[in-house]
Amino acid sequence: MAQPINVQDAKTHLSALLARVAAGERIVLARHGKPIAQLVPLEPKPKRQLGFMQGHVDSSFFEPLPEEELNHWWA
Repeated sequence: MAQPINVQDAKTHLSALLARVAAGERIVLARHGKPIAQLVPLEPKPKRQLGFMQGHVDSSFFEPLPEEELNHWWA
């Protein structure tokens, strides 16, 4: 386990600690010498894959709406 960092020191040097975490390091935070928390890098979210669902959109979906239908939207 890495040397714990006091919470007060962590508050003072938070930006530097976050840079170390972003580089892959795990930081242990301690209060009065007792480990209480850990800063760890987040796992990157996987990219969303488009087109994973089966189906078909009928070409009529892209046709303009009839006047009667449009009038309901603007009423």
